[in-house]
Amino acid sequence: MARDYYDVLGVQRNASADEIQQAFRKLARKHHPDINKDPQAEERFKELNEAYSVLSDPKTRKRYDRFGEDFRQIPEDWEERVGAGVGAGAGARGRSRGRGRSTGDGGGRVRFTDYGEGFDGSGINFEDLFGGMYGRGGGGGRWGPVPGADQEAEIQLGVQEAYHGGHRSITLAGPGGQRTYDVNIPRGVVDGQRIRLAGEGGRGSDDGPPGDLYLRVRIKPDTRFRLEGRDVHVALPVTPWEAALGATVPVPTPGGTAKVTVPKGSSSGRRLRLRGEGMPNPRGANGDLYAEVRIMVPPELGDRERELFEELAAVSTFDPRKPG
Repeated sequence: MARDYYDVLGVQRNASADEIQQAFRKLARKHHPDINKDPQAEERFKELNEAYSVLSDPKTRKRYDRFGEDFRQIPEDWEERVGAGVGAGAGARGRSRGRGRSTGDGGGRVRFTDYGEGFDGSGINFEDLFGGMYGRGGGGGRWGPVPGADQEAEIQLGVQEAYHGGHRSITLAGPGGQRTYDVNIPRGVVDGQRIRLAGEGGRGSDDGPPGDLYLRVRIKPDTRFRLEGRDVHVALPVTPWEAALGATVPVPTPGGTAKVTVPKGSSSGRRLRLRGEGMPNPRGANGDLYAEVRIMVPPELGDRERELFEELAAVSTFDPRKPG
């Protein structure tokens, strides 16, 4: 079931137009994909836009308040049609409050209940009122073609597979058994992003179109790379002399090997940034790669190596444990 649009914007149902606009602007700035690097920001931003487009239009908002998530199936001039269909005798029927539902009377007519103070659609023939939207049928009628529900599943990808993209076949189990899909993985997908397979969701009814299948991306843990959004973090082992004297050394990236300059006097924990070497972004700037210096010493020393380290220890005044 779709989220309530008032909840999406974080406002009360009796919020004014100005309050709705202010809430939308505040949240839109926070979740705009160009500002927020969270992989779910784009979906959240689309949800905000949809909620605002409905609630900012007085007529559309009124239909939404009356009919809930089915409001798009209701004609814009439904009030005029209902007014013409109720007739003079409608006022003698009972009154009802709140949001509503419809129930069939077995004769192709629908009794509307709970659609607001003073409104009672008892005896209205929806076939005449809403035309082709409401079909005839025993036991209460139909709303006509109903789209199938969207569905969601997970797909696990390695870091390099997500970096390069490509094609992959996956098999999912469903109510009708297993089914295999050929998935086009966009280059640079990140954890939490959704891949849409149009028309592969739930079946529609009454000739309604099928829903979509969304594959939620989950990036598998990697021994070399750690992702934060589109930024990639990697350990960079260096020797004591490379760290002390400075050096240009190779560093692994999801796209291959790059070169990074280690400034002289670097200690373990220092982060070196390679701009644009993180995860690709088809809609904007690529992520960055951060290489963290880790000074490594030989597990065993040769005779000459030991002599040199002993000589260094004798002449050096450096004390890493000295405060300041």
